[in-house]
Amino acid sequence: MTTRLGKHLGLPYCIFALSFTLLPAQEIKFDSDSISGLGARNIGSATMSGRVTSLAAARENGRLTVYIGAASGGVWKSVNGGGNYRPGFDKQPVQSIGAVAIDPQEAKTVWVGTGESWTRNSTSVGDGIYKSTDAGENWTNMGLSNSERISKILIDPKDGNTVYACVPGKLWSDSTDRGVYKTTDGGKTWAHILKGGNASTGATPGAPPPSLPVQSETTMPTGATGGGMAAGGAAGCVPGGSGEPACGTGIAAA
Repeated sequence: MTTRLGKHLGLPYCIFALSFTLLPAQEIKFDSDSISGLGARNIGSATMSGRVTSLAAARENGRLTVYIGAASGGVWKSVNGGGNYRPGFDKQPVQSIGAVAIDPQEAKTVWVGTGESWTRNSTSVGDGIYKSTDAGENWTNMGLSNSERISKILIDPKDGNTVYACVPGKLWSDSTDRGVYKTTDGGKTWAHILKGGNASTGATPGAPPPSLPVQSETTMPTGATGGGMAAGGAAGCVPGGSGEPACGTGIAAA
C-alpha cells in the first residue's frame, strides 16, 4: 500500500512542489490602468458632518454629560465625559446644528438651534429651534422655522423659561428674520427684540448680560444699528450693562 501511494501520489506531489518553488517571481503591474475602474470612497472621519459647531456639558451625580452639535450630523450625546457617544437627533427632519445649550437650573432641559452658522458654499440649513425636557430622548420644535440657521442660544440662569436665540439668517438672500429673539414662556412665543439696520444684517454669537434677572422683552439691547455686510452679514452680541445682551450690527469688511 505504501509503495502504491508513493507511486501514484508521492511522486506527482514532489514534482508539483518542486516546480512551484522554482517558478521565477513575477513583478506585479501597477499603473493608472490598474486602478482606472475603481471609484473614490471616503475612508476617514473628515466628512461633511465632521465639523463640530457647538458643545455643551453639565455635571450630574458625579458624571459629566456632553452634547455635541455637528454641522450636518445631528446631535451626539455622551454620559461618561466623552468616553463614547451616541446619536440623539436622528428622528428629526434636519441634521444641521448651529447651537446647543443646557438649562443651568435643569440639566435635562436642552435647547438646540438648527442650521449651521458657518456660512459656506456647502452649508446646510435648519428649520428652527428645538427643546428637550428629558435629556435629549425626545425633541419638540419650538418655532423660528424661518431662521434657516441659529448660531447661539442663551438661557437665563435664574429662569429657564427665558431664552435668547441669535439668528444670522439666510445665506444667499436678504431676510427680515435675522436678529435676536427672546422667549419668556419656554419657547411658546418669541419676540424679535433686535433687528439689524437692513435685511442683510443678522446676529451671531452672543454672551449673557453680567447682571440678572433680564429686563422685560420691550427693552431693546444697547448697540449700534447700521449697515451690514452682504447677504449673510452678522451682528455680534456681548455682555451689556442692562438686563439684555448688548448687540452691535454693521461689521466692517477688510
